[in-house]
Amino acid sequence: MVEIKEVESKREKRIFATFPTNMYQTVPQAIPDLILDEMDNFNPKKNPAYEYCDAKQFLAYKDGKCVGRIGAIISKAANAKWGTKRIRFTRVDFIDDFEVSSALFNMVEEWGRAEGLTEIHGPIGFCDMDQEGMLVDGFDTEGMFITIYNFPYYVTHLEKLGFMKDADWLEFQISLPKESNNRLNMLSQSVLRKFDITLVEPKNRKEIKAYIPQVLELLNTCYANLYGTVELSDIQIKKYVNQFILMINPEYVKLLIDKNKELLGFGLAAPSMNRAVKKSNGKLFPFGWYRILRAPYAKASVLDLYLVGVTPSMQNKGLTAVLMNSMTTTAIKNGIQYAETGPELETNHQVQSLWKHYSATNHKRRRCWIKAI
Repeated sequence: MVEIKEVESKREKRIFATFPTNMYQTVPQAIPDLILDEMDNFNPKKNPAYEYCDAKQFLAYKDGKCVGRIGAIISKAANAKWGTKRIRFTRVDFIDDFEVSSALFNMVEEWGRAEGLTEIHGPIGFCDMDQEGMLVDGFDTEGMFITIYNFPYYVTHLEKLGFMKDADWLEFQISLPKESNNRLNMLSQSVLRKFDITLVEPKNRKEIKAYIPQVLELLNTCYANLYGTVELSDIQIKKYVNQFILMINPEYVKLLIDKNKELLGFGLAAPSMNRAVKKSNGKLFPFGWYRILRAPYAKASVLDLYLVGVTPSMQNKGLTAVLMNSMTTTAIKNGIQYAETGPELETNHQVQSLWKHYSATNHKRRRCWIKAI
């Protein structure tokens, strides 16, 4: 028999945060979460998203052993923006036992119905800066620090539970050339001249910090119509400024500004943090913090592409290509062999059109599921 317990104590919160780390510790493709960050995400005092979200965490026990977990989020802001009555599921992991997965989802659905909601969807987090999308293809390839890994049997369980596809994200592996592309270089220079734009390549974190609030504000604008997004509040922006500044290598921050010093576009990438996070097993102490702070500057063969955005009025004018060309030139100089994109909505053809200039393979797909409750 499966017992579902709502997470309340500090010990239970740690069990919840560490469950996937323990479950996937022998899976080379899985990258552990930072445990402290995960615990903070479900702490109303640490996560500003609780201004517009309610959340619960549940653990599943069978024969006295923890065998699964699931988080539930009611984003009042998202429901208001999109005109929906949905509860989100997040951080879902379970052994290959339908009794366990069914019991976990039942708890979330019961809470949703009690709150007058009519649909459940996910995995999706508190906001668009959170992890989202269940892996449905590409289980044999290594994930990214910012993405979810799950076993293939999760898909079978969700389908058996009556979930259907609501949205898919694609991820690409991009092989980088040994030399920069002259045609792209010329195109980039032409775009910069035509629109009187300056490409800013910060030399240190101090220079970057002044731009990060603008970057996140532009993020609100650029991503406003993407699946499930809600606008980041001022407090959330401050949180992510403090969080990201420690993981940034200035070489991989690219900014486009107009003649009035207004930010028109940005690109953010970093050498893969996978090795540092895996070696630390998601723990910051005693030495994890040192490895993670060093990771953005460590010699690496893989570049993780995190964010790219261009203000709507300047989209489809070549600015994104300028950002990616500059990023590619820096990566080639530093011996990067290939890049990994973050999840891109399969309908985001504008971003995907960038990869026609490279040798790119769509090697992963992840899904947001939905079900009437």
